[in-house]
Amino acid sequence: MVNFVPDGFPRVTPYLNIDGASEAISFYIEVLGATERFRMPGPDGKIGHAEIAFGDSVVMLADLCMEGQRDPVNLGGSPVTIMLYVPDVDATYVRAVAAGAKGNSEPEDKFYGDRGATITDPWGHEWHLATHVEDVSEEEMDKRMKAMMGG
Repeated sequence: MVNFVPDGFPRVTPYLNIDGASEAISFYIEVLGATERFRMPGPDGKIGHAEIAFGDSVVMLADLCMEGQRDPVNLGGSPVTIMLYVPDVDATYVRAVAAGAKGNSEPEDKFYGDRGATITDPWGHEWHLATHVEDVSEEEMDKRMKAMMGG
């Protein structure tokens, strides 16, 4: 019997529509540490489908090549943020901004034990970058959140 999830894939996989998928793949590899798993050419030299990996996580993407497809640029932004853990959030943030990403929030320590920052990549996708720096119990996290909120 065939498994309903293909081997080598998580059950949930983001799929990004991008105007400039080939350049985006290069950015994700060079700046965010992805590896390319697969690329299928589409019409007019565009990418019909590609897969990249961040460790054991998979992201699928393709160029806009069908009528009616949208990306964050032609939608005026994206309500979705992709969470990505990286070994060094400070260095990754600097690399991303130098490579054309918009820095939305600089790296800072968060009450829940991560050091995090947010960028928007040159294709309009928002990424929350983080390095886990401290294991925080639920009780301590609740205490810190209340202190942060002034309560």
